[in-house]
Amino acid sequence: MIKKITLAQGAGGELMDQLIKENILQFFKKQGNAEVRLTALDDAAVIDDIVFSTDSHTVQPLIFPGGDIGSLAVCGTINDVAVVGGSPLGLSTGFIIEEGFSLETFEIIVRSMGQTAEKAGVPIVTGDTKVVEKGAIQQFMVNTSGIGNRSPFLEKNIKEVNRHRKFTNRWLLDSNLRGGDVLVLSGNIGEHGIALLSFREGYGFETTIHSDVAPLNSLMAQLLAEGGIVCAKDPTRGGLANTLNEFSEKSKVGVFLDEDAIPIPEGVRSACDMLGIDPLEIGNEGKVVLGVVKEKVDDVLSVLRKHPLGQRAAIIGEATETVSGVVMQTAVGGKRIIRKPLGDPIPRIC
Repeated sequence: MIKKITLAQGAGGELMDQLIKENILQFFKKQGNAEVRLTALDDAAVIDDIVFSTDSHTVQPLIFPGGDIGSLAVCGTINDVAVVGGSPLGLSTGFIIEEGFSLETFEIIVRSMGQTAEKAGVPIVTGDTKVVEKGAIQQFMVNTSGIGNRSPFLEKNIKEVNRHRKFTNRWLLDSNLRGGDVLVLSGNIGEHGIALLSFREGYGFETTIHSDVAPLNSLMAQLLAEGGIVCAKDPTRGGLANTLNEFSEKSKVGVFLDEDAIPIPEGVRSACDMLGIDPLEIGNEGKVVLGVVKEKVDDVLSVLRKHPLGQRAAIIGEATETVSGVVMQTAVGGKRIIRKPLGDPIPRIC
């Protein structure tokens, strides 16, 4: 019987990991002189100190409370370059447009991309446009790729880490976490996924919940200038649960979470309870999870809380050798294993 790809295999989480590892990586074995390789499965690759990342977006609806597919695409790629320790320099964009798509909607999206890129200080410098026959795709898809160079603040950050523990990597990789490091989240989780789902399905939560889509490069630069960060990742598809499991698996260290410390807005919590969704598995588009040496946590929190994108930052847990995988101390006093989700419970949100 012919095996076929399912929607869940493109939604982040365990099923997509399996598809990549079993059906993609084996054909891309030669990586040349790349320092951070495809096989690391980090948010971006590095070759000759140039950081490179790419992402494709099939969001429905195209315009949603707090953003649109255009601003999402720009921010997503900027963030992927920034969280590995890169300073984003420029973006490319590729449009695939269904015949008959509204020119007015197209201009709204493209204008939003330009405004978001300008705000982030990362220009869109090249691109491509294709129009396909009606029915070949659903309305509109966009790809963005980004390049950056090594952040000028990364060396200072690494020196600060080395004052407190041995650190041998030149980049902020998922595999850098060690026992004793503290996990910091820059703010509320769940807003992006719930905003899109509510607007798409007409639940009404969008009146109070808006997507958190935002470029993180300015925040990351300030954090690196302070120093003490060993790893960073934006918790997109698969949410916080997927991010922390990737940290744990690649670093070969346990993660212990405090449920009470995780900032979840009441509206998101209520929506998740009603829909039977775990807020830890919902994708976010303007947040970052940081691994920080414990001696620098207060300084990092101070930087975060002074920035507009980090005002609700919180310590949510720590890396430890005493547990395996990701374990959470629940609000009622028990312990719960947080597994990598099979896929994002809310499809087509990024």
